Amino acid sequence: MDYRTLGNSGASVSELTLGTMTFGAEADETTSFALLDAFVAAGGTLVDTADVYSAGVSEEIIGRWLAKHPTEEAQVVLATKGRFPMGAGPNDVGLSRRHLATALDASLTRLGVEHVDLYQMHAWDHLTPIDETLRFLDDAVSAGKIGYYGFSNYLGWQVSKAVGRAAALGFTPPVTLQPQYNLLVRDIEHEIVPASLDAGIGLLPWSPLAGGWLSGKYTRDQAPTGATRLGEDPKRGMEAWEARNADERTWAVLDEVTSIAAAHDASASQVSLAWLLRQPAVTSVILGARSVEQLSDNLGASDVAVALTDDEVARLSAASAPRIDDYPYGTCLLYTSPSPRDGKF
Repeated sequence: MDYRTLGNSGASVSELTLGTMTFGAEADETTSFALLDAFVAAGGTLVDTADVYSAGVSEEIIGRWLAKHPTEEAQVVLATKGRFPMGAGPNDVGLSRRHLATALDASLTRLGVEHVDLYQMHAWDHLTPIDETLRFLDDAVSAGKIGYYGFSNYLGWQVSKAVGRAAALGFTPPVTLQPQYNLLVRDIEHEIVPASLDAGIGLLPWSPLAGGWLSGKYTRDQAPTGATRLGEDPKRGMEAWEARNADERTWAVLDEVTSIAAAHDASASQVSLAWLLRQPAVTSVILGARSVEQLSDNLGASDVAVALTDDEVARLSAASAPRIDDYPYGTCLLYTSPSPRDGKF
């Protein structure tokens, strides 16, 4: 396992993160404990959760594991999130000081800790002034309740606005952003990645295997069945079977992934994760697993990322290139055109 700094901070974290959305849902407590054991045994340090994961049960499971593993707890970099409803009241949601103060304290209680290393805003809140949210986060850093803060699911302009306001107000700056990012979902490269690079923010990609698509488990024109996410719910959100199966780009990407995987005696999952590890701004890739076997395979991505050649990375990038129109992101980009001063514009 290699380590990288957490965005623009000085904290070191493993390049692979254990995501715990499955805890208390697809993974019971015994399995969740086994996943945590396997992750830290492999050198993993960054553990990511959220208050809404299984309505707080994910945090509670992690808290009980931490209590039983004081030595490992000292090495774990703990991250959680707040923003979404944890109650039915009008102030039980959002990024207001009122809600975040309650949400953070509740997360600390469930986790059984006095401090989390990374507190993330789970999504933008258009009702709360950004200055209010940033002031709360700066106060939480000063109070010792959080070490750093970051965002999740923010657009490029939202990242830039938050970074700019924090700097203008003299507040602690954000260090990370959690976006969906994988070989099938690359549109964040238009503005979100550049905004993050400009601010020195590290990316923590979620859904790096596109809901299982990039694991190679699905076959063209054969609807998934069984105990997989799409087998259980083939119309599941952005991962829905029909649309992606009908898209030739999906299978072009998978053909390249499986070809490169065979050349390295690796799994399709490992190659897909390795490509992400080679992308600019990526700090750590979030792994979501139902079983120790799944996790163990995914952890092998660290070695594959080193083994991939530049040509193989380029092949994967070419096959998965996001679709763009000529304007404003395509070949007619104004800022890459010759200047009118040289007479060639």
